[in-house]
Amino acid sequence: MSVIFARGGAAAAILVVSAQGALADLSAQEVWADWKAYLTGTGYTVSGTETVSGSTLTVSDVSMVMPIPEEDGSGTLSFPEVQFVENGDGTVNVLLPAEFPMTFDFSGDGETFSGKLIYSHDGTPMKVAGDAENMSYDYSSSKVALTLEELTADGEAVPADVAKAQLVMSDVATRSNMKVAGARSYEQTLTASSLSYDMGFNDPEGEGKGSFKGALQGLAFTGTGTVPEGTPGTDMAALLEAGFGFDGTFTFEGGNGSVSGVDGSETFAMESNSQGGSFTVSMDKEHLTYDVSQIGTNVNITGSEIPFPLALSMAETGFKLMMPLSKSEEEQDFALGVTLREFAVPEMLWGMIDPTGQLPHDPATVILDLAGKGKVLFDLFDPEAMEAVEKGEEQPGELNALTVKQLQVSAAGAELTGTGDFTFNNEDLTSFDGMPAPAGEANFKLTGANTLIDKLIGMGLMSDSDAMGARMMMGMLAVPGEGEDTLTSKIEVTEDGQVLANGQRIK
Repeated sequence: MSVIFARGGAAAAILVVSAQGALADLSAQEVWADWKAYLTGTGYTVSGTETVSGSTLTVSDVSMVMPIPEEDGSGTLSFPEVQFVENGDGTVNVLLPAEFPMTFDFSGDGETFSGKLIYSHDGTPMKVAGDAENMSYDYSSSKVALTLEELTADGEAVPADVAKAQLVMSDVATRSNMKVAGARSYEQTLTASSLSYDMGFNDPEGEGKGSFKGALQGLAFTGTGTVPEGTPGTDMAALLEAGFGFDGTFTFEGGNGSVSGVDGSETFAMESNSQGGSFTVSMDKEHLTYDVSQIGTNVNITGSEIPFPLALSMAETGFKLMMPLSKSEEEQDFALGVTLREFAVPEMLWGMIDPTGQLPHDPATVILDLAGKGKVLFDLFDPEAMEAVEKGEEQPGELNALTVKQLQVSAAGAELTGTGDFTFNNEDLTSFDGMPAPAGEANFKLTGANTLIDKLIGMGLMSDSDAMGARMMMGMLAVPGEGEDTLTSKIEVTEDGQVLANGQRIK
């Protein structure tokens, strides 16, 4: 069921929440025809009963069916009625009831799910302007809500107290523009003062239950996309090759959430809040990109298996990924990044490790920023190719180059920083025990390491022999740098397989 919502959500959202545009004459039939064309282009089979009365086109018993080949099934969304009303000034109002049911049905792999969602809003119409090849939409509502009303699994009704879900957005305003010129392109913006969610479940056959609640404030979204004509919406590889792509950024100014669970005598609860964040995702035939960040995050965790409450804070958290999607003999860019800045743990936890306060209790930081070039040697959207890779029958790809743009690890008074740049010879798999032979160099700086080792020895967390081994290793790989308790290291790997540390050969 999640597949149909993941795929259909973007298509439905653009039509149910949209925006303003150019001035030209539009008919109700043209707007409805454009809806059908768009939904059909994204993989749906659309049907409905059309009735015309004066300047109003009413489409009832609307059904949208999406095949889901990977699950050997299909999903259906349906709702009772939508009206397209010509305003007499070249624009068309799209009217949905202030509250109406949306039913869904999913089947696949021998399982069936069905249910009913109640969609509610303040009844404000969506205004459409422009012409048949360039339609603009404008929509706003003081409140939009989606509530799970009914759920059936494998033919049996799920009791209301077993599963609940509600999503509410306030002060919603959206603007979008759709253009049809060979391919369909759109631009969209959305703002909302808040978004809240409330989901929960109870295990009818056990003692388990869970709850997920939270809210976001100051939401904003901007995005663009392209949907090619004449390509089946369920064939992602064909869609990408034909030009399908999207790029969107979601931001929020603050948020809070809570998760709790009970399983018999075991309990767990987590509460969190943040001062804002962003989420960017883009996709085309070349790359898939994610970039997620959040600032000012606080997390409180309690549970029956946790001896005392944990209060954690992070000034910044982030994750980014850019990966190539298409099979190619040409090198393609990739990137990976992780940020955990000023991660602080409670003094109670420090007290278990360092009761006498010998170590600095400053927040820790971990930052890793990588970029590189490689080749994807199989089709990511081909199930047979994926299976061959999983079985080890095919090589997934090649690593050709890797750049360490930033490395920073700081904790307990010590800090390691570094950068590096390497290329890889995939024809040489013997020099480094099956790994493509690297060539390049990396430069590192380590401060506070000897002081930290001395303190760990004094605390009894490190033995003298372990400390001696660590210091011998640092002596082999590093040389004294500027400043007290500072080491630097330049690690070079030559094309003939030699490994040098500060000019001294170690391999």
